[in-house]
Amino acid sequence: MSKPYDGARMIICPLEEADFRHACAVIVSGDSFNPCGHALLHVGSNWSWYAHISGPYDMPKFMHESEFTRYLNENGKREIRRWPIVLKNPKGAHDKLHELMEKPWLWGGLIHNCASFVEEVVQAGGSEAGIYLNCPRAESFS
Repeated sequence: MSKPYDGARMIICPLEEADFRHACAVIVSGDSFNPCGHALLHVGSNWSWYAHISGPYDMPKFMHESEFTRYLNENGKREIRRWPIVLKNPKGAHDKLHELMEKPWLWGGLIHNCASFVEEVVQAGGSEAGIYLNCPRAESFS
């Protein structure tokens, strides 16, 4: 049996700085061992894209809006909520996402996890949004 779809490595970035005028933290249900859920970054309005970290010491993954439903279905997840995030510096967020997509992410469980991946990008974009307990399902991403 093949591994469930969780996105692909970003080889060539289809995103432009303007895509970061629309950004959201998207919270989906977690796995059976993860009651806190999972966080993904959503950017773009006409051509929507998602970025996230999906495992320990794994490369960040990237998927188009059309693949997001596949991701949810194959992983047995459901969307819980979206938190719109205003980015004062879209270029900073764009540049940070590029930086993070180029190297493996050292997953630290309750620290340095999927939520902190999203936080790093949006905070580089001038937002103060984030979560404090690193349990995306239990708190607001604000």
